[in-house]
Amino acid sequence: MEIKNLKKAAKRIKKAIQDNERIILYGDADLDGATSVIILQETIKTLGGQVFSFYFPDREKDGYGISKNGLKYLAQLIAQAAKQEKKKKPVLLIALDCGISNYQEIALAKKMGWAVIIIDHHQVLNNQLPAADIIVNPKQKGERYSFKDFACVGLVFKLAQVLLGGKLTESLQRNFLELVALATIADMMPQEGENKDFIEQGLSYLENSWRPAFQAFWETEELKQYTDMRQKIGKIISLLNIRDVEQKWPTSFRLLNCSSRDEAKEIIKDLLAKYQLRRAKINEITAELEERIKQKNEPIIFEGDEKFDLILLSSIASDFCQKYQKPVFLYKKMKTESQGTVRTPKGINSVLLMGQCAKYLLSYGGHPLAAGFRLKNKNLEKFKKCLLTVYEKNNYLH
Repeated sequence: MEIKNLKKAAKRIKKAIQDNERIILYGDADLDGATSVIILQETIKTLGGQVFSFYFPDREKDGYGISKNGLKYLAQLIAQAAKQEKKKKPVLLIALDCGISNYQEIALAKKMGWAVIIIDHHQVLNNQLPAADIIVNPKQKGERYSFKDFACVGLVFKLAQVLLGGKLTESLQRNFLELVALATIADMMPQEGENKDFIEQGLSYLENSWRPAFQAFWETEELKQYTDMRQKIGKIISLLNIRDVEQKWPTSFRLLNCSSRDEAKEIIKDLLAKYQLRRAKINEITAELEERIKQKNEPIIFEGDEKFDLILLSSIASDFCQKYQKPVFLYKKMKTESQGTVRTPKGINSVLLMGQCAKYLLSYGGHPLAAGFRLKNKNLEKFKKCLLTVYEKNNYLH
């Protein structure tokens, strides 16, 4: 049995390649999103096609998932290309690791005349799907495939298998599985079922990878200090999962896509410096939050500040959730809106919890134990009060 709509998505992508449509890959900027884009890009290239443009959202500027900002930028690129070529071409937007809760943005893309495919693994909100042409998501209603806990990169790998068929050489499959393994671990997906197979196979290939990024990693002094392979893998993931977007592309995407070992070494050097800076900032925010939490002792942790760095909050929220075994809501306060991240202990569904207070939110979504939200600053206290009320009434939201 195939995952619902997987063959449909493959057929539509093949049509786009044959008809020379403008294919856009819109991926989340974390490691799961970046590797999903790389695998699909390399699959399309193997089939003789090309990707017109990539887009990775900057959390602070664009928010979560597909944004109107991003669509506007891509529309301008398309208009410029049409002007230069004196020819309009159909557009296929493929959302990877995002899109399932972007109802308005998908409607806007459709209004612009684009075809849209969503490949996502986040929870579907209230069983409502956006108006995309094709949706691949094991968590959608009517999905009969038994295993549902893939990272997005796992879904894209299965799509690549369908797209390439006999053209998926052993070498290319090994190369893809390296990325699938790392991103599945980084996205904290359950290491069971098909994920377990992906991880075991992918990690076994890493030491002999032909990808310059991994060759450069093995020569890095910081990795040579570790004798245990699991420690080395952990360090690589911690570096690749640094979420930053420079010149529209995440550093992990640039690194895994680079064609020379020397270029890869320079990017790794940059990542190591960012990692040290990131650790210092995390320690600073953590110390401040510890003081606030001591003074309040509430059943949920709900904290934010203008000076907090949004891309660091996920890591801090995970640490606090593990330490205090409470739902954690951390946010960065901006001019009129705030954006935040959520982590909850096992058995408490963060998406269902927020869903009961959705009237105060502009958007929300994610996984049961890890999610995100955006809201107007004027609704912060109302949202917090609602969460406390709902949480105290329904202590276990499965």
